[in-house]
Amino acid sequence: MTVLHTRPFTKLLIANRGEIAVRIMRACRDMGIQTVAVYSDADRTAPHVRYADEAYHIGRSPASESYLVMHKLLAVAKQSGAQAIHPGYGFLAERADFAQAVTDAGLTWVGPPPEAIRVMGDKLRARDTAKAADVPIVPGTEPGLTHEQMIAAAPDIGYPLLVKASAGGGGKGMRPVHDPADLPGAIASAGREAASAFGDDTVYLERMIMDGRHIEIQVLADAHGNVIHLCERECSLQRRHQKLIEEAPSPVVSAALRAEMGEVGCAAARAVDYVGAGTIEFLMDADHNYYFLEMNTRLQVEHPVTELITGVDLVKEQLRVAQGLPLTLSQADIVPNGWAIECRINAEDPFSNFMPSTGTLNHVTLPAGPGVRVDTGVCADYEITPYYDSMISKLICYGADREEARQRMLRALDEYQLTGVITNIPFHQTMLRDERFITAAFDTNFVEKQFSMDDYTAEHQLDAAIAAVLADHHRTNTHTTAAPTQRSKWKWHGR
Repeated sequence: MTVLHTRPFTKLLIANRGEIAVRIMRACRDMGIQTVAVYSDADRTAPHVRYADEAYHIGRSPASESYLVMHKLLAVAKQSGAQAIHPGYGFLAERADFAQAVTDAGLTWVGPPPEAIRVMGDKLRARDTAKAADVPIVPGTEPGLTHEQMIAAAPDIGYPLLVKASAGGGGKGMRPVHDPADLPGAIASAGREAASAFGDDTVYLERMIMDGRHIEIQVLADAHGNVIHLCERECSLQRRHQKLIEEAPSPVVSAALRAEMGEVGCAAARAVDYVGAGTIEFLMDADHNYYFLEMNTRLQVEHPVTELITGVDLVKEQLRVAQGLPLTLSQADIVPNGWAIECRINAEDPFSNFMPSTGTLNHVTLPAGPGVRVDTGVCADYEITPYYDSMISKLICYGADREEARQRMLRALDEYQLTGVITNIPFHQTMLRDERFITAAFDTNFVEKQFSMDDYTAEHQLDAAIAAVLADHHRTNTHTTAAPTQRSKWKWHGR
């Protein structure tokens, strides 16, 4: 077991933005750890900047000139006196070179060892590692095959199949193939896209699991050899391989299967000497056979649903583990209780092929009440720009069972008011009322192939008209913007 060189820290730099930065800062406040924010031009007045103890300007709005520039982040850590860096998710969170640079600078990296990131960030190495640890994998080709060798191996794998990029994710460098005649072209085009997106044109073949479900296992590991799982999450409702709605537990996983998949997930984590919070992702077929997809070596966007059913603060556990402390709980302590559903509230139009929407949030009213949690990084008068992803917030609702969580989510979605941009709230409202969601009769292809917003169009048009009137009223009657509420020791650095 590789033990991270860690030490207690009292000041943490969050190398991220938006809701995840605020989420990490809240955990730090609970633990008495000071926080340092970084911000681009576009985020000068963002909530994560206001919430931190200190904030430093790191560049222009494009992420390539700010949040992705490693030397700027390390310089801020040195200038601010931060002893540790948390990468959040996205940006540099799964960059082994950044993790290595942080540790080489004498700072504590709140994440797994760089080598674990390297192995699990390469789909072929991850696949081989999982296979060696007796983790079930989807039938497919071994690494290093030529195009001709992959074409020759395809009949043994069976159609339909997927051509997949070895590096990266998010659906880039991925091509479904149903007809053998289409395979050479799919290999070539997937390789070109992978090279453009990830700088690596390596692809491989994998059997396509029809009507599959995306089930993931949350794991926690410390530097003392303790590895536990915190049950599963159902993440099958996706579009273009991007998750839209998640829930925990899964409506199709039994207690026995949960225990089995959890132990398999822990085995995958042990295989790379994992330390920290991570997720083992599986694809499950209609017969409940499950296969390793990948490991996300970071905190997941959907981590709140796990927190709500287990009572475990995953960020606080991350921070403790990074300081060299053991986990505060054992596997026996993890008993799922109740149900949680998360809807990603995005600035995009579900009636126009989910086209991203930009603009200024003129009015924001967040839902509240029992069992409702909103993780957000925006506020009124905040500008949604094209520079970053379209997520406005995560709306998470908890109930004693799935139906109570569903009804509570519908109530919360009705209460959620945003004007100034188009959002996907109507999509979520429609989905949660759909009988196929109620009965959990969906898979990873459901949204793109079976779901329609047509029946909701009239109501959407009325909502849009009301929103336009409210936005106009706000512009007409608002002349000043209130100064942000700041902590007494808050410091602003930059221009």
